[in-house]
Amino acid sequence: MSVRGDFWSIYREALPILIVALGGGLFAGVVLEQLIESLERFPGLFVMIPVFLATRGNVYGALGGRIASGLHQGLIEPRFEWDERLVNAVLASFINGIGISIVIGALTWAVLEWVLRWEEVAALYELVGIMLISGVLTSVVLIAGLLALIFVGYRYGFDPDNLVGPIVTTLGDIFGMLFMLLAVGLMEVMV
Repeated sequence: MSVRGDFWSIYREALPILIVALGGGLFAGVVLEQLIESLERFPGLFVMIPVFLATRGNVYGALGGRIASGLHQGLIEPRFEWDERLVNAVLASFINGIGISIVIGALTWAVLEWVLRWEEVAALYELVGIMLISGVLTSVVLIAGLLALIFVGYRYGFDPDNLVGPIVTTLGDIFGMLFMLLAVGLMEVMV
């Protein structure tokens, strides 16, 4: 295939998912608007949002890259079945996603306590609890959604490398914000 043909192939495959990603980003912004009310109750919450969303992309983008490489090399079949490579990649990503969520909550609290000594910051357990709930729920959805969309796309002839980035960012933004809103609501009820 020519360079021009490669370009148009990538463009045709990526454009629809990028349009969906645009809608997903707008939806995540609407959910973020709902979180603004919680900022007074949990000072420091707003600081965690960009870090949380960025790490979703980092952790699950790496998972998507591993899956795409495995599909290209024929090491992973595009279906849900027991495959040690796939299970290990998913488990490692899940543990990384949960671990980094806890670190985000604790580090945010520590930095804000140090930087904003004269202002109120939410309690450590509140910030870590919000991140832990959000992290677990988002990890489950991202893993399932990423695998399903990559496998289906691959079966229909799409290059998974063109799908991973937009899928991860869109699902991460939408469900990251939804589950953070849910986690804030749960934390308000529990404390």
